[in-house]
Amino acid sequence: MSPVDEMSCQELVELVTDCLEDALSETEQVRFEEHLGTCPHCGNHIEQMTVTIGALGRLRADQLDGDARDELLTAFRDWAWAR
Repeated sequence: MSPVDEMSCQELVELVTDCLEDALSETEQVRFEEHLGTCPHCGNHIEQMTVTIGALGRLRADQLDGDARDELLTAFRDWAWAR
């Protein structure tokens, strides 16, 4: 894979939900998996997300309080994903 095609940590994080819901295109899935094969930080992130979803189940958007949603979006938007 050329450097242009390589997925960044930030891009992977933005696609985690789509990946967990099997909604990635074939090309995105390949890029996603190749990045995971070379980045232990993102591998840990995926593992944590999987464990969290398994422990908590799924929360629908209509079940989330607006203030809580905004707080979560702000927290994750400012997170330093690419280390």
